[in-house]
Amino acid sequence: MNPVLEVHDLHKAFGGIKAVDGVSFSVKEGEILGIIGPNGCGKSTLFNCILGQLEPTQGAVKLDGLDVTNMRPSALNRLGVSRTFQLLQVFPELSVRENLILAGQEHQGSMLGRLFGARDAGLSEKAEQMIGFFKLGHLAEAKAGGLSYGQQKLLDAAMAFMAGPRLVLLDEPAGGVNLTMLGDLKERLRAINAEQGATFVVIEHNMDFVMSLCSRVIVLAEGKMLAEGTPAEIRANPAVIEAYLGH
Repeated sequence: MNPVLEVHDLHKAFGGIKAVDGVSFSVKEGEILGIIGPNGCGKSTLFNCILGQLEPTQGAVKLDGLDVTNMRPSALNRLGVSRTFQLLQVFPELSVRENLILAGQEHQGSMLGRLFGARDAGLSEKAEQMIGFFKLGHLAEAKAGGLSYGQQKLLDAAMAFMAGPRLVLLDEPAGGVNLTMLGDLKERLRAINAEQGATFVVIEHNMDFVMSLCSRVIVLAEGKMLAEGTPAEIRANPAVIEAYLGH
């Protein structure tokens, strides 16, 4: 069986600066992979190359064995690749339910279908499932802009999983979230992985969050892969301690 995601010898240079320098890894079905590293180590550039928002200087990206290098984000979306951003992508004037339905529409149907289909695009039932799963029932009719930052992060994650995607890339989901909401987010991500077999990759600064959520962790430093292993192996790796954990 092919891995869900394969990254082969990926490079991205900006002039003389090598932001991503020969990174290779794969993600198995049902895996939660963490990618960590200091600021400026290339995490976001790597994500953007995988997702077609930046063109790699060299290398290849495959989804289920299909070469998707440089494929547009909208095309990747239709293949079942979803993501969150460091900056929240919720629509503040829409309700939680409406945000979820809109997120689901991004993964299905043609423009004609959106214009002439059911107003909810047939997604109300799925939206209710995600509202329940992410424990947002008491906020279903609230405008997203009125939620706390942590609640918006939960909604953002729910939107990413709305269409039952093949792969989700989460960009700093724990950033700015208080400890209580962080616990809720981590518990929900674990549950969607365990109950629905969701496959996702997390880039994150919060070490405790990554180490307690992910089964495998990759460490980047200066655009290169410094280490790869279980959370316990990464915590004990002298090179990682020197480059990142010891800061």
